[in-house]
Amino acid sequence: MFIVQMIIVCVLALAGCSSGKEAASVPAVQESPSPKNTELIYATAKDINDINPHLYTGSMPAQGMIFESLVENTKDGIKPYLAESWDISKDQKEYTFHLRKNIKFHDGEPFNATAVKQNIDAIQANAAKHAWIKLSTKIVNSEALDEHTFKLVLSEPYSPALIELSMTRPYVFISPKDFVNGGTKGGVSGYHGTGPYVLTEHKTNEYATFEANKNYWGGEPAIHKITAKVLPSGETTLLALQKGEINVVFTDDRGTDSIDVEAMNRLTASGKYQLVRSEPMNTKMIVANSSRFSSPVSEAAVREAIWYAIDRETISKTIMNGTETAANALFSSNVNYADVELKQRGYDPEAAKKMLEQSGWTLESGASARTKNGKKLALKVYYDSNSSSQKTEAEFIQSSLKNVGIQLELVGEDSTSIAKRRSTGDYDLLFNQTWGLAYDPQSTIAGFTSESAYLYTTKGIAKEDELYKKINEVTLSTDEKIRKSLYADIMTIVHDEAVFIPLTNGKMTVVAPKNVKGISFKQTQFELPFERMKFE
Repeated sequence: MFIVQMIIVCVLALAGCSSGKEAASVPAVQESPSPKNTELIYATAKDINDINPHLYTGSMPAQGMIFESLVENTKDGIKPYLAESWDISKDQKEYTFHLRKNIKFHDGEPFNATAVKQNIDAIQANAAKHAWIKLSTKIVNSEALDEHTFKLVLSEPYSPALIELSMTRPYVFISPKDFVNGGTKGGVSGYHGTGPYVLTEHKTNEYATFEANKNYWGGEPAIHKITAKVLPSGETTLLALQKGEINVVFTDDRGTDSIDVEAMNRLTASGKYQLVRSEPMNTKMIVANSSRFSSPVSEAAVREAIWYAIDRETISKTIMNGTETAANALFSSNVNYADVELKQRGYDPEAAKKMLEQSGWTLESGASARTKNGKKLALKVYYDSNSSSQKTEAEFIQSSLKNVGIQLELVGEDSTSIAKRRSTGDYDLLFNQTWGLAYDPQSTIAGFTSESAYLYTTKGIAKEDELYKKINEVTLSTDEKIRKSLYADIMTIVHDEAVFIPLTNGKMTVVAPKNVKGISFKQTQFELPFERMKFE
């Protein structure tokens, strides 16, 4: 499970009216609702699906409203969540969590150490599915010491353990009453978590309704109902917003932008909305398959030429209207360990041409693409057809590469198909993005060795063995100085090989009416903390 992600744009507004069709499925919001009678209706490009939090087919925004973890990843580091505190043994193999008391799952079942153990054991029973999370390969035992004390035992020290326990999935908790045959890997019978919202209705491919958890341990949310309405991305969503059929546009958990930047700017220019942006959350990029030896993309010189041929500033300023900044490396400098000095590669088409010439790729008079040994320099790039910006970016890059003698064919597919290509190695180039602040650098880098993620991207490079050795070492090291050095080496290797060609640094953007207060961001790009919002 890796996620193919692009820009997140949320447009929050109070609904003034609903069409007759909408009123039949989602109750219309009153014209002047009180804070206790407010509702947000957001558009999603796909159904919430099976939101079993121990699997990966469900909508992460929906899962984030319902299920919670032991700890929370914040801008200021790991903080208590369902665990009030924790102790780490001297050998850093044992983590003892002291749980909050008097918390119940949505179905009334108590949240306690026994429930935590049942959930952790259920996740580990499907460990192969979670191999992309290195923590899943380190857990050797779990134990309920008493009602509110839980111990997790690892086979060896693993510094990112708490970070991976804080993620939206899979290490979150569902009521044991929802288990099927004593576990969750074969499915669940319900979706009862401890979170601020409860799933109350779900009509497949139409909508899902979440109501505030009145007994939420963190206090009942001010917004009493969240409705996810399934709509196609793009113009359909924008029209629905303008008609008042929806009052929130929230992209799917793959990160594709479902409302274009120009439309977003028109909304804010009307004077009725406020614009709130996060710090850089991710890096949008083109991923190159170094192990596809039948393709020119397996050559480092070709990948580097592509890097030089792309004008990131134009993508940032023109295509993204300044909402994203030009990216020059795999991770933005605000990501942990990522402030590393790397080779500079700016926009330089002449350098791209020279590099290709030196590698034997010549451009015959009148030809549109270079050739070498009778083979044409032709590649395919796969983009998410649900993204309003990726197609435009792909067309721009296609034109840019044509100028240096590279023929690029564009193929639009849904995000699931693209994820499958990535996991099977059936691609030359594809659009992707890093996991984001909550997960990086460790999760994206862990994916370098995972077949379901970036194994095909990295396994054709010259320093493949050295790269994988350093990745293994950094997961084991508890020495901060050594970890910093190893991460720098890892980032340098993939940067020099140009297998991850950066485009822009993406931010999470919220456009909201001025009476929506409490807008903030988590360290993840896949969900918003609706429970912190309210209408003034």
